[in-house]
Amino acid sequence: MKTLIQKIHVEEDCSFACRTYRTPQFETNWHMHAEYELIVLTEGHGTAMIGDYVGEYRAGDVFFLAGNLPHWFRKAQPKMTGAAVVAHFVQDVLGATLLAQPEMKQIRHLLERNNGLLLTGALQQQMAAALLQLERASGFERMSMLLQCLHSIAGSTSYEVVTQDFAEEADRVNPAIETIIDYSFRHYLQPISLAEVAAVAGMSIPTFCRFFKRNIKKTYFDFLQDLRISHACKLLANTDKPVLEVCYESGYNSWAHFSKQFKEVKGLPPGRYRRQFVQG
Repeated sequence: MKTLIQKIHVEEDCSFACRTYRTPQFETNWHMHAEYELIVLTEGHGTAMIGDYVGEYRAGDVFFLAGNLPHWFRKAQPKMTGAAVVAHFVQDVLGATLLAQPEMKQIRHLLERNNGLLLTGALQQQMAAALLQLERASGFERMSMLLQCLHSIAGSTSYEVVTQDFAEEADRVNPAIETIIDYSFRHYLQPISLAEVAAVAGMSIPTFCRFFKRNIKKTYFDFLQDLRISHACKLLANTDKPVLEVCYESGYNSWAHFSKQFKEVKGLPPGRYRRQFVQG
């Protein structure tokens, strides 16, 4: 099995694609494509996997992804409706000559970085609204709006770099990676041993560890930790369950272990993380 190489369809009279993907077209597993992607999630919520990043996504979130950056927006529930408005474009969509001009320096630097960005604050709101307009635009206005979007992102600091330097070659073979990810999503709230997941992949434990680190750029237990902490964040932000109950419902059987890992991943204790949402 290979990482799915998604083929982006571009209309004959257009230089880039911008359209709504809604269930079932929204359901694309671990995949990548040569095109850059500017995406606003409009329906549903779940877990975003972008390169080596694992975190929650919600309706309204906006991501900017470099080309050949593997990703997967996995819904929290299979029957949930998922939808997004997505612009896909190649690096030289503006033309190599125009992109080389001095006035394009910031945009050129944005496109040269192999990053995945989560937009925040006013920039998030601005790009979410712009994508909805971009989908309906045509002709010169359409290209002008894309250029303005790139200019706004390139000139802003209102984003979080969620992954960087992760772009892969389009022909790179990743046997069994999707099987491993799918199994992990179905079982991450239960104890999982390396022997168990290596057997799912049909590999020895040492081979599996090397394979996973090579493809996801982190150890399997670090990946599992990210899934569990992301789940805990959803419970802390969206329920009033006691923090200790959140600990146990997120796959941990030790408060000390949970608290330590949560602080390592999020930079603050679980209780303070919840208070941020209450105050907000």
